[in-house]
Amino acid sequence: MSLSYPFRILGNQVIFFISELGKMVCFLLSSLYYMLFPPYLVSRIIKQIYFIGVKTVLVIALTGLFTGMVLSLQSYYVLVSFGAESKLGSILALSLIRELGPVIAALMVIGRAGSALTSEIGIMCISEQIDALDAMALNPYKYLVVPNLLAGIISLPILTSLFIVVGIWGGYLVGVELTGLSSGTFFAAIAESVILKDILLSLYKSLCFGLLITWVSCYKGFCITRVSGFGAEGVGKVTTQAVVLSSILVLIFDYFITSIMIF
Repeated sequence: MSLSYPFRILGNQVIFFISELGKMVCFLLSSLYYMLFPPYLVSRIIKQIYFIGVKTVLVIALTGLFTGMVLSLQSYYVLVSFGAESKLGSILALSLIRELGPVIAALMVIGRAGSALTSEIGIMCISEQIDALDAMALNPYKYLVVPNLLAGIISLPILTSLFIVVGIWGGYLVGVELTGLSSGTFFAAIAESVILKDILLSLYKSLCFGLLITWVSCYKGFCITRVSGFGAEGVGKVTTQAVVLSSILVLIFDYFITSIMIF
């Protein structure tokens, strides 16, 4: 083994990363281009909104409820030691609106809907159904990708709002009903601390995450034969890659959006 072997491996990985990034960007730009022109497949968009959004409501509600409850419980006993338990509502609402709501909702959508999108498109690809769409003069981007992108952009802000509302209600149950904090103090702290900028930050994050999740999921499904080969094993590989990559990108973009909005 020569001394240059590790550098060749590193160089190959860098080249592959840049190539894959370029293909992903081209895939997104092509999808956004087709999004601008009719026909708009409204029935497909509604179907994907139901798949991505409605079917995830129960998961989001349960996750939001217990996230708000545990956050309220942990925060209350820390604040009591400083005599600042009146700020419980403020800490709970800001944490859910700014960070936990958009991020955890996005991660739940990745686990429930993103993985399913990747496997569905991957199976269509290896069974030549996408080639059949081409043969029938149906644009695969227009028929498969664009409805998913629009559904993700529409669904994520609604799911994030649901997560935040249910999380605050869960925090209320613990903070007011369990520990005995005044309900007026709880809601007054929320009203004083939450401003329009916090809500816009949550909205921008959820819109970005909705586009990001569906983009990565659809791309990984389309590139199944090139990256991982045919068969069930290939579907499993690209589904895992889509979930991991989407989760990492959500956390990365969360940091950059937060840093841009704060400053």
